[in-house]
Amino acid sequence: MDKHKKNTKGNDLHESTGSKGHENAPNPLVQLDPGLFIWTIITFTILCYVLAKFAWKPLLEALESRENTIKSSLEDAENAKLELERINDESEKILAEARSEAQQIRMDAKSAAEKIKADIRSQAEKDSNKLKDEANNQIQVEKDKAISEIRQEVVSLTMSVAEKVIGKNLSNEDNQELIDQSLKDLREYEA
Repeated sequence: MDKHKKNTKGNDLHESTGSKGHENAPNPLVQLDPGLFIWTIITFTILCYVLAKFAWKPLLEALESRENTIKSSLEDAENAKLELERINDESEKILAEARSEAQQIRMDAKSAAEKIKADIRSQAEKDSNKLKDEANNQIQVEKDKAISEIRQEVVSLTMSVAEKVIGKNLSNEDNQELIDQSLKDLREYEA
């Protein structure tokens, strides 16, 4: 330590940097040495060749492969996006068609129900009119039958009353004339 205290001018050099006995000698790292220069260039060239042969090509290939993978992924993503948009458009179109078909089916079903209702009502009216006509015809037949029976009864009653009044049986011509007269009177009475 005493050595260091003696030098007070600011030229303090560390023992490893200071040259012992060569105080004005230049720094060997800064000096231009042609042999060192040539060996540095040769070493650098060999290092570049080795790196180019074994490191740069694989690195460049890996980077190019990665770039291609990223481009492919981006293209796939874009294609997937376009496909999704197409599928969404198609599904919207299908939904719109389904809604339209459902509305049409609903309208067709409603009109078919109205038609069936009208057909049933019309058929019921026809059946009702048919039953009514049949009933009227049956009533008319029964009425005619009853009138015929009543006429027969009137004729026989008239005959028996006439026999009792006259006391004897009239001839067929007289009976027919009496019957016709009674029927004529009965018709006038009905009218």
